Amino acid sequence: MKKHVAIEISGFVQGVFFRYHAKEFAETIGVTGWVRNQDDGSVHIEAEGDEEQLNRLIAWCGHGPRGASVDKVETSYSPTLQQYSGFKITY
Repeated sequence: MKKHVAIEISGFVQGVFFRYHAKEFAETIGVTGWVRNQDDGSVHIEAEGDEEQLNRLIAWCGHGPRGASVDKVETSYSPTLQQYSGFKITY
């Protein structure tokens, strides 16, 4: 069953290609949605997939790409699906 999750990643996560690598990883595991940098220095992801896919993405967010230093990952599930096509970097 497909689910929707919002993920907020904080720490040293901007300027280390976090969005690019998150998109690459999400596409590899078949997750759809988007990722963007926030004004407060965090990275925000909206993603949809099955529970196993989303758990893999959330686990990846816990460390991110080389050079990132993740302090906290917060998740919030929603029953409403957006039916994203692909995974995009937004600005």
